[in-house]
Amino acid sequence: MYCGDQVFELTANQSTFIPQGELHRLKNIGDEMLELIEVQSGDYLGEDDIERYSDDYGRNVNSKVFN
Repeated sequence: MYCGDQVFELTANQSTFIPQGELHRLKNIGDEMLELIEVQSGDYLGEDDIERYSDDYGRNVNSKVFN
């Protein structure tokens, strides 16, 4: 899990909080399929405000880079 300037590993049944506006990225480092449950909170729960800084899957990416 990359969140801001922190990098840490989550294992099964763990969770983390990502503050609003924080750059973040997930990476599955194991051999088993990763299952993720995302919970959003707040007044607006749409996804049209997502800004991609890099993307391994060819989706629309802004000119900024987040490694």
